[in-house]
Parts: sequence; structure tokens; C-alpha cells
Amino acid sequence: MAFSNQTPTIVVLKEGTDSSQGRGQILTNINACLAIQDTLKPTLGPFGSDILIVDSNGKPTISNDGATILKLLDIVHPAAQMLVDISRSQDCEVGDGTTSVTIIAGELLKEAKNFIEDGINPHLIIKGYRKACQLSIEKIESLSIDVLENNTDSGNFRDLLEKCATTAMSSKLIKTNSKFFTKMVVDAVLTLDRNDLNENLIGIKKVPGGSLEDSLFIDGVAFKKTFSYAGFEQQPKSFSNPKILCLNVELELKAEKDNAEIRIDQVNQYQQIVDAEWKIIFDKLESIYQTGAQIVLSKLPIGDLATQYFADRNIFCAGRVSDDDMNRVIQAVGGDIQSSCSNLLKDGKLGECESFEEIQIGNERFNIFKGCPQTKTCTLILRGGAEQVIAEVERSLHDAIMIVKRSITHKKIVAGGGAIEMELSKYLRDYSRQIHGKQQLIIAAFAKALEVIPRQLCENAGFDSIELLNRLRSYHAKGETWYGIDFQLENIGDNFKSFIWEPALVKINALSSATEAATLLLSVDETIRNDEQEQAQPQGAPGRGRGAY
Repeated sequence: MAFSNQTPTIVVLKEGTDSSQGRGQILTNINACLAIQDTLKPTLGPFGSDILIVDSNGKPTISNDGATILKLLDIVHPAAQMLVDISRSQDCEVGDGTTSVTIIAGELLKEAKNFIEDGINPHLIIKGYRKACQLSIEKIESLSIDVLENNTDSGNFRDLLEKCATTAMSSKLIKTNSKFFTKMVVDAVLTLDRNDLNENLIGIKKVPGGSLEDSLFIDGVAFKKTFSYAGFEQQPKSFSNPKILCLNVELELKAEKDNAEIRIDQVNQYQQIVDAEWKIIFDKLESIYQTGAQIVLSKLPIGDLATQYFADRNIFCAGRVSDDDMNRVIQAVGGDIQSSCSNLLKDGKLGECESFEEIQIGNERFNIFKGCPQTKTCTLILRGGAEQVIAEVERSLHDAIMIVKRSITHKKIVAGGGAIEMELSKYLRDYSRQIHGKQQLIIAAFAKALEVIPRQLCENAGFDSIELLNRLRSYHAKGETWYGIDFQLENIGDNFKSFIWEPALVKINALSSATEAATLLLSVDETIRNDEQEQAQPQGAPGRGRGAY
């Protein structure tokens, strides 16, 4: 069949599908990522700004944490969503550096944009970036210093951890109270099992009111007083060396309509049913009392009857304890969670601790267990004037806790304040001069992109970025490896001697994640989007009914 030398039109994608490809599509994706980068740039460093985000329900969130901001932003562009993913990955893996990883990825794409516009194949750029990333990671590993190696059994070990935590807090809301919170964070991490370091066992409770330094560290478990039934006032509020019983049993009489429908012929039959129900719950209460437990906790409700029964026998009880709190209690005091009230007298059922007390903190009552023999957990009670402030403090402490944890497990550190980025930039520039072709330009561009961190630190602090970066290049060329931005001096300085330290793992993970995201976006040549929802078609062919033509 002849088509007069014309290619016939073949429709593959359904109508309404938007398809774009080629260089223009890559540039569009890069521009979308640069918009995200511009949003996060002002939040970097000790003098970074906070961002106020208001969701659709009008709830405000104030934060300068990159992962939190990106999570709350309603990003619809598929390419920009990639930056959200790497930020979340950085947060899960190391807990800090979420802003840095996004800014570096955006800067790599900005440098690649010039090459794309000049007609260089994206795969050449990808090859160069991967090589530069590999060289950078190897350089970090060779430069990193194991300062914790010889200090594991001395007081210096704690001091070194505090310095890492202080650096992590320097860019947060709590930087003015960093001395107070640094001690709290290090205490919390050192409380955990050294072989596990499960940060989920650090409970964080928020109580509005008071100042930030009214926050408490509790070496044990603390949780808010649960729903109170009549009779709780008569219960003792403190114990010394108590026995603790943890249950997953409901100790409450429910209304008959909630249980079952029973048909009876005589009134005394109803009384027998009621007596049977009361006997069941009293048998449960008596078996609990016989264990000798002085504190009874349950995940399920403990009603009025049980509360008064325990109060008469000087037993403290709390029902509706959350799963997280109950699991942390078990971790700390020992024992098991019982799902039945039979066979409670067997060994191993009860936990113990040195002291228990119920205290008032702000407008809340807290149950506190201290001196736990199997303490692998602790609790931080955070105070503050506003809920938004306390929420930001919690996010800041999470980052610091993760940094201290990584410092203990990996031990190797590098200097912060843009020092390691400038050293890597100098190293890659020197390397690029030893090779030829387009790869020289691409690796040099990677080196230039790394300078975005010290440059942005200067701009956010109001320093002259051009002057300070020129000085840094000069010092690093002379072999001053750890020179970076020192905010105390408002100049450059040796950040290693100034104890501005970061775990090497944070930098390695940030570089690898940023490079992966940039190379993946550069490899995307086409985007296919179908915005039209497929309309439901009526089944079968329309029939010829009355009135049909």
C-alpha cells in the first residue's frame, strides 16, 4: 500500500495524554528542583531562617528542618518529588543533613543545566558525576578522624559526644540553650543499650507551659496519667521498691446492652446473672491482689469498681496505657504483659523498680518509674511556651540524638562549617586538571557545586561570601584541610580545633544521595502524564427503544 512517501499516523497513547521529551524536558525537571532548592536555602546553618507552613486545616508549623518542610509542602511535580525522597532517606539513615542533601542535589543540577544547554549528552554528565562522587567519598574516608577510638573509657568520651551534639544543634531553634539540651541528649543516648542504641526507646513527652530549660530528663519511664475513674484520689502516689504488674485485661463492668441480650422468666434469674458478672471481676481483682503487686498497669480500661478496690488495698492502678509506654515500662522494670488473670502467682510475672511517684508537671500528671534494674530506656519531658515551639524542639532533639548515635557506632568525624566541602572541592579541581576531554569540565563543575554549602552559610549569616570563599580556597590550597566558616569569629578558622564536628557518615550519605538523585533526573528524557480520568462507559450497545430514530 502506498502512502505517497508519508509515514502514517499511529495513535499509541489515548487522547488526553501529555507527552514531552528531549532536552526541554530535562531542563523543565531541573528548574522544578531548583525551585525547591531556593525554598530550603535560607534555612541552612546556625543563622538560617525558619519557615512557617500552614496546612489546609490552618495548623501552623514553624521549622527549619529540611525533611519536615519538604514533607509539609504540597509538591506535585514528579521530578521535584525526588528531592523529597532523598531528604526523607537522609533523615531515616542518619537523622541530620536533610537540608544539605537537597541543596547539594539542586546545585549539581544547576551546574548540569549549563552543559545540557550547550548540547552535551546527559550520560556524559552522569558518568562524570558518579566518578566525582566516588572520589569524594574515598577522600572523606581518608580524611575522617577517629577521635573516639582512644577515649571510650574516659570522661573525654562524653565530652566528644557533646561536641558533636552541639554542632548538630547549632542550626536549630534551641541553639541558645544548646548547653542544657546537649547534656540531656547525651544522657539519653548513653542510657540505651550500647549494642542496640534503639532511639525509639527514648520517650519524648510534650507539656505546654514553662520555659525550655524547665524540660526534664528522666532515667526511666514517664507517661501522662491516663483517664481517671472514681476512687483514684485515695490511691497512694508514691512507692519505694514496688512490684509492678502489667496487664492486657479489661477490669470494668459493662452495661448489659453492650454484652448480650438475655431472656429471663424470673427476676431472681437476672440477679444470678449480675452476681455471676460481679463474681468474675472480683475473682480477677483478688488474683491480682494476691500477687503482691503494688502497681497495676493495663492497656485496657480499669473501671470504677476496680479502681476503688485497689485504692482500699493501697494499690496504684492505671488503665488505657498506650502500647509504646507499656512496652517501655516492660523494657525498664522487667516482667511480662499478662493477657489473663489466671496463674499470676508464677515467677517472672512482676517487674520492679527503686521508686515510683506521680507528680504534677504543668497541667499534666505524670507517672514516673525510676531506678529500673533493666533500664534500657529513658524519657524526655519537653516544656515550652507554645506547641509549635515544643514540636520544633522535639525535631531538633531527634536530629541531635541521631548524630550522637552515629558518632558512637561509626566514631569517625570530619569538620563542619563547610570545611570538608571546600577540601573536597579543592581535591576534585586538582584531579580534573589531570584528565582531558569533557570529563574535566564535569568533575570541575561537581567541585564548584560543593561550594554551595559554605557560600550559603555565609549568605544566611550576613557575611561576605565572595571574600570568605576566596580566603578558604587560599587556605585549602596551602594544605589547611579543616578550615571553614567559624560563626563565633565571623570569619574563617580551623573548625576541627573549634570542635565544630560532624559524623563522616552524614557527609558520605548526603553526597551519595544527592548524586543519585541528580543522575537519575538527568537520565529522564521523557515524561508521560495522563491527567484525564477514564470515563466509565455504559456496558453493552444502546438498544433501540421507544422513540428511537
